[in-house]
This record gives sequence, C-alpha cells and structure tokens, in this order.
Amino acid sequence: MSRPQSKNSGAPRRVATRMAQDASVHLPRRLLPALAAAGALALLAGCSSPASTTSPSASKPATSAPSATTAPAADLACPEPGSASAAVKVTGSGTGEPKVTFPTPTSVTSTQRTTVSIGSGTAVKQGDSVSLAYAMYDGRTGKKLDSRGWTKTTRVVFPVDATQVLPGFAESVVCAKEGDRVVSVIPSAKAFGEAGSQQLPVKGGDSIVFVADVVGISPTKATGVAKDLPSGFPSVTLASDGKPTVKIPATAAPKKLEIADRKVGTGATVKQGDTVTVQYQGVLWRNGQVFDQSWGKSPTSFATTQVVPGFGKALVGQKVGSQVVAIIPPDEGYGKTGSQDGTIKGTDTMVFVIDVLATATGTGS
Repeated sequence: MSRPQSKNSGAPRRVATRMAQDASVHLPRRLLPALAAAGALALLAGCSSPASTTSPSASKPATSAPSATTAPAADLACPEPGSASAAVKVTGSGTGEPKVTFPTPTSVTSTQRTTVSIGSGTAVKQGDSVSLAYAMYDGRTGKKLDSRGWTKTTRVVFPVDATQVLPGFAESVVCAKEGDRVVSVIPSAKAFGEAGSQQLPVKGGDSIVFVADVVGISPTKATGVAKDLPSGFPSVTLASDGKPTVKIPATAAPKKLEIADRKVGTGATVKQGDTVTVQYQGVLWRNGQVFDQSWGKSPTSFATTQVVPGFGKALVGQKVGSQVVAIIPPDEGYGKTGSQDGTIKGTDTMVFVIDVLATATGTGS
C-alpha cells in the first residue's frame, strides 16, 4: 500500500505492499496503506514495511502480516460456495453491520464464497475498485478481527487486485454484483499465511471468515465538469482513461503553495482527517519528469493527515469527482532535505494532478 510520504522519508505509506517500479516513476504500491494508518487496506493487504520511494506519504506503515508479492497477479477465480461458507450464518436487515456466527474451528484449503443477499448491479471485475463494508473473523477462534464501512461516510474503497491486497480478499469480491452481501472463508495460504499477523492478531495457518457488502464499483477517474487552470499553471491534457500529461511552463516555479481545480465534482466534500481515494501523478517542476503516480496500478487511499502538507491541503475542501492541480514548494513538500532516495531535491517544487474518487470519515472500528 502506498501513498504520499513524509518530508524526511521517501518511503510511501502505501498499504498494499508491493510496488511496481520503473526507471523513471517510483510507483507507490503501498500507497494503499498509506492506508496502514488509515487501517483497512493495510489489514487486507497484510502489509509489511515498504521499500523506499518518493510517494507523498507522511509516515511509514505499520507492520502486519505478509503482503502481496511483486509478481504479476494471476487471473482471479470466482470462488464457488462450499460447506464452510454455507455454515456461516449472517443475520440483520438493512445495510448496518450484521451478526455473524459460524462453527469453530473453521478451516478451508481453497476460498469458498456464498452470496447471502443478491444485488442487481454490475458484476465486479479484476482491476476494479469497489466501495464496500466488511467484517473479518478468525476461523479458528471465531473472534472478530476488524469491521469497517457500515455507514455511508465510512465505506472502504477496495482494489480488486491481488498485487494490492491479499489474494483471498480480492477473490471474495471478484464476480460479485453491486448490492451483493457475500460470505467468504479464505484459506491461510491466501490470507495471512504461516506467519499470521501480530497486528490483528491471527496465528499462522488460521483461515479467515470475511463478510462484505459490495456497495458499488468506484470510478477510476475524476468525473467533474472541466474548468480552465489559472495563468501560469502547467498545462494538463488527459488520455481517454484519464491519465494526465503535464507540461511545465518555461517560468520559475511559484514560491508558495498554489492549488486550482481542473474539474469540479459534485460529490461529498473532503474534510481534514478523511481517508481519501485518489488517482494521482507527481511531476518535478525543474525537468517535467514524472516521479510517482498511481496510474497504471489501482487508485490509492490515505488519510489527509498522512501526506506531505501541501498534498493534504490540496485535498481538504475538494468534492468527490474533482481533479485538482497542486504546485507544492519544498516547504510544503519534502523540505530542505528532499526525498530519502534523492529523486526529489531540497530545492524541488512538485506538481501533483489529483483525481478525487471517494472520501470516508474516520477509519472504521
């Protein structure tokens, strides 16, 4: 998992944990857990300490269970129901957190999934980002490990990507439809493995029971109304998939933080401390080089308080659906020391193009 980082650490705060890198772009795969502090994705990604990168995160992620690997993910299978998933009883009406009971110990060798409430929306595909609520239990003990997203303002945006979250969690929602409530029993090998998780805690070898409401498939780019950027800003052109190309003007970089909307959304307003899901691209003013981005991976989530100051300020007050361009001078970014890996110098001004896709209040229970 990843996300924008602190002034003194180039390490991304991404939650997921495996991060693809390319020679010119340090892509934060742990940006999700930039979420680690935000919590949910860090747990589902089973994240470990991230490699050093230049994503805009504010702090290093907490260590938990084994993270996904950097190898390309195999196609996700749509799990079949089984006796273990059928034995999980889920009661409760409406969209609030249900009561969940099952025999203990419960253990499986492959993921089983039963749909307990059938929705009528679009089927979830590998690579989608979905908005959901979930509760997670230890199959051996029956203990609730985590529960989040059961109100509209606390939904978890979840990448259906086994390079971003542990495979069993991605399998739990792939092929499900918007509106479904699903129950999965996930084997240890596709969850926290033989190492388990001290953070939750889960012992090595434990299967996981996962109950989720698939609320909807989230957009992957800003959908707001286009707006001209102010004079002196870089130009931003968009590919059909929303990926930006930034052209830096032949002028000196501004000395103070500059923020402007390129698209104006109509969704919920981002507040200080919210966990926000975004697509973003970071470019250096001095050479126009892309140093970090989520494009080509999955949208990423992090709290506004867990990123460098200028990045957080660019988000607070924005509406979901907006695209914002932020020009961030050193004192609002990585400071005089620059990033740990040297990609961002202490004198560098950064330009971020940020698509605001979702926001959630707090981090859940």
